Amino acid sequence: MHGLITSQEVLERWIRELGFLPFFSNRIEGFSIEEHTPEELWFNDEHPGPWEWKGPVIGNWESAYGKFFEKKAGFVSLEWFPDFMNWRRSKFPLKKLGEEPRHILEVLRGCESALSKELKAKSGYSLARKRTKFNPDNPLEPIVNKHNGADFDKLINELQMGTWVCIADFEYLFSKKGERYGWGVARYCTPEAMYEIDVPQCVEGRTPQQSLERIVRHLFSVLPEATEDQVRKLLE
Repeated sequence: MHGLITSQEVLERWIRELGFLPFFSNRIEGFSIEEHTPEELWFNDEHPGPWEWKGPVIGNWESAYGKFFEKKAGFVSLEWFPDFMNWRRSKFPLKKLGEEPRHILEVLRGCESALSKELKAKSGYSLARKRTKFNPDNPLEPIVNKHNGADFDKLINELQMGTWVCIADFEYLFSKKGERYGWGVARYCTPEAMYEIDVPQCVEGRTPQQSLERIVRHLFSVLPEATEDQVRKLLE
């Protein structure tokens, strides 16, 4: 990988050519948006950069975005996403994820898409991240808050790692003056609702292991300096 990511168009070209592109630095040196973007394009109101391009790139319907790489965000082109789903869903089956992630997924399926705070509320989680809350009956023994915002974030990340959930967009808050502020709130969706992917049909009968090997061969072809261990661990 050579050169710099200096525009949304360049970013989208990299995603198409590489198929997989983590947002942040990872175990494979140089394999990220972060490492190839000029410093002046980060969080600059006058010059938008990758942080501002995320939503528009997703909206062009050529790639999926979510916390896919060791619970960190990144893009996968739609050309490779069915094989990625085939592999990851075998690694993160719903039965093993547990009842609470399955409940969140069912709620999301029922509303097709939802902002993070909406999905938290509809799934029965509080926006607060505190794991305990005040117990008026016994102040010395706080009540365990089993449905806190921190637990929700952990569970939604697991669902993204399993490709059961992806991010459909980022929506921003605006001041009374019409000025955008904040980081942008994630809108979650299932890949089936967003991209209408039929995994068995798209992968032409490949097993999850065959999908993995196909992805590994591809990444070796575009990342010749990466080791097999690095590639496989990034895909776990």
